[in-house]
Amino acid sequence: MRRPMVRCVLCLFVSLVATPFLKAQSLTTMPKNIHSFTMKTIDGKEKSLADYKGNILLIVNVASKCGYTPQYKDLEAVYRKYKDRGFRVLGFPANNFGNQEPGSDEEILEFCSTKYDVTFDLFSKISVKGEDQHPLYRYITTESAFPGEVKWNFQKYLVDREGNIVAMFPSRVKPTNKEVIERLETLLATK
Repeated sequence: MRRPMVRCVLCLFVSLVATPFLKAQSLTTMPKNIHSFTMKTIDGKEKSLADYKGNILLIVNVASKCGYTPQYKDLEAVYRKYKDRGFRVLGFPANNFGNQEPGSDEEILEFCSTKYDVTFDLFSKISVKGEDQHPLYRYITTESAFPGEVKWNFQKYLVDREGNIVAMFPSRVKPTNKEVIERLETLLATK
């Protein structure tokens, strides 16, 4: 007779005390937004994305041998036009689509510097989908306001000053597109 009573008391303890504690623990370890991540830059240094707090971001998975690769020029143009107003482009090389980014970080940096004069921030090559998907892109594709698999290279995510994804633009939409610029300028106007 005592055993069922002990089991009941244990169940009551777990449901009233332990479960809320465990839920709170898992919530504190879950990323809250883009600023929760630390990434490796293309030159091998650790960089907290919290360093970008207060800036508007455009996060883009990039590749050097893609039909959309000329968008590097557009990304750089938009970056240079708006950087003094608190805009940053974050490029994440990825080799997930058609083996279109086979190079090492050094080769990617050389390509971007010489071919497109890229000055915006580039990060170490990562995977944006699949079993080896980087946690940043796992968050973007499952926990953000714009969930769904990355479809191809140069898919773009616009991030507000607080680190929340507020828009997604498919690969075919250039960074200089009116839709992107209008949304960007609206975000830049807010403090």
